Amino acid sequence: MEMVYLSRADVEALGMTMKEVLKAVDNGFRLKGLGKTEMPPKPGIHPRKDCFIHAMPAYVKEVEAAGLKWVSGYPPNVAKTLPYITGLLVLNDTETGIPIAVMDCSWVTAMRTGASVGISAKYLARKGSSVAGIIGCGVQARASLRALVETVPTLKQVRCFDLYPKASEKFIEAMGAVFGNLKFTACTGPEEMMDGADIAVSAIPIVVDPAPPLDAGMLKEGGLAVSLDYDSAWTSKAMGECDKFVSDDVSQLLSTKEHGVYFGGIPKNIYADLGELAAGLKPGRQNERERIFSMNMGIAVDDMVTAKVLYQKAVKTGAGVRLPL
Repeated sequence: MEMVYLSRADVEALGMTMKEVLKAVDNGFRLKGLGKTEMPPKPGIHPRKDCFIHAMPAYVKEVEAAGLKWVSGYPPNVAKTLPYITGLLVLNDTETGIPIAVMDCSWVTAMRTGASVGISAKYLARKGSSVAGIIGCGVQARASLRALVETVPTLKQVRCFDLYPKASEKFIEAMGAVFGNLKFTACTGPEEMMDGADIAVSAIPIVVDPAPPLDAGMLKEGGLAVSLDYDSAWTSKAMGECDKFVSDDVSQLLSTKEHGVYFGGIPKNIYADLGELAAGLKPGRQNERERIFSMNMGIAVDDMVTAKVLYQKAVKTGAGVRLPL
């Protein structure tokens, strides 16, 4: 017996596009909505303040993707010139349970999380949305913009803000080179970033005691807010003023809330999870005036469907290293 090992470089070299990730993730959400997935709320440990290491298992029927992501998030790593997110993803053969692949999960995490922003926009953004506001200009912001370009064809402007101006500059330089048709603006604060934004994405580090920069009244009527950083960037009033509150997984959201650290200020009425929208069980946006909030925590279903495509590409091309079990 042997398995495939894929380093970060191996994963990137497989050339999986954001369009492919979006297709896989959207299908994963659809199957989740239809009850064809198994995904317990993720357990985690916290060796340092504001740091986590999570175990994220999932099984997706029909796609036959099963495995576990063991992922860490360490905000202090940034000052050490180390990645914020690191970890490994294990895929198992669903017929025998035998591990068939181990791969770096940082690329998968970034791309599938960005894809979730695109899925939220697909079902919840106002038609004709043209301005995106992004707070936090790191890896996740770049993946999110790639997904928005694919799902929001009317996108014309990107307004961004980061506490570190150089991060905004690097973001605009990198993304401007890829999307030359978009107008980029580096904003001096959250208020300027949110001004006129049809879709607002927050992608700052997840911290226990945040100073939320995004408050009630900032999200325009008809706007969509997507949080990738739990409730670190948004006040409870900002979330509460929205007409619909959606999550990528309601069970995980409520399970995390029970620990008493995050999500204490979320609205009591949760409209749907993205799986229900993707499966057509509930309508997404129903009029142009709705303010909608999508809390995208990042789920293992997204990881497994993305990793399964990568594994299939690796088998086809012979990429990676074959290791004996």
